[in-house]
Amino acid sequence: MRNIALRLRYDGSSYHGWQIQKGDISVCSVVNAALSEVCKEKVHANGCGRTDAGVHALNYCANFRTRNLIPAERIPLAVNTRLPSDISVISAVDTGPDFNAISDCLKKEYTYKIMNSRIRDPFLNKRACFIPAKLDFSKLCDAGKMFEGRHDFAAVRSVGSPTRSTVRTVHYVEAEKDGDFIIIRLCADGFLYNMARAIVGTMVFSALGKINPKDIPVFLKKRDRRLTGPTMPPQGLYLSKLWYDGEVGEMMLKDLPFIQHD
Repeated sequence: MRNIALRLRYDGSSYHGWQIQKGDISVCSVVNAALSEVCKEKVHANGCGRTDAGVHALNYCANFRTRNLIPAERIPLAVNTRLPSDISVISAVDTGPDFNAISDCLKKEYTYKIMNSRIRDPFLNKRACFIPAKLDFSKLCDAGKMFEGRHDFAAVRSVGSPTRSTVRTVHYVEAEKDGDFIIIRLCADGFLYNMARAIVGTMVFSALGKINPKDIPVFLKKRDRRLTGPTMPPQGLYLSKLWYDGEVGEMMLKDLPFIQHD
């Protein structure tokens, strides 16, 4: 039995996230159907984590097992002919029998895109979060730095999937401004349910003067979700980078010069 890792990307606008949902179309269910057709057997892809409805993935990793002997390098083209245009398999590689896309992931980066302008752009309706109120970029950056390090992040999670611990390590929260756009990148060893969007919401509230960035460490210690900012809309969020060891790590970190990331 082979264990194959895939590098995918998708526009999540039309899907109820990656995870299979009863009564709703998911990215996983569509990918499973395409893989099963190519491999001529029932296949189930194991993803690197959940993404919420409407959230996009610039990079996503999944693995699946099959008895089919199709060379890994031929899988992307074969599968993509059976996928809709908003999902694409970028590359594939044979990996060890114990590889698991979720448990072997070392860290993840999410990117959140904000259009901070008085006038919205209808073509970005499902690609960025529109905020017409003026944001104080300096305070937004200060708030982001308060989340870096190892903390209990219960104050920025939504009730959802059960987890043994709400303690995570955030490696960085970086923001850059490019004209009307603010791009926020968050990297951690793992993310709780809605954690990335709640961190950004707290940063936005700080930029609006509703939260003092210096109070954020206190909010984290109190573990009270009511003290922090809102959960931001999903359309501005992208799973942008994943780190793994070995051949999967090499595949996931290869540049994609033919695709604009920002």
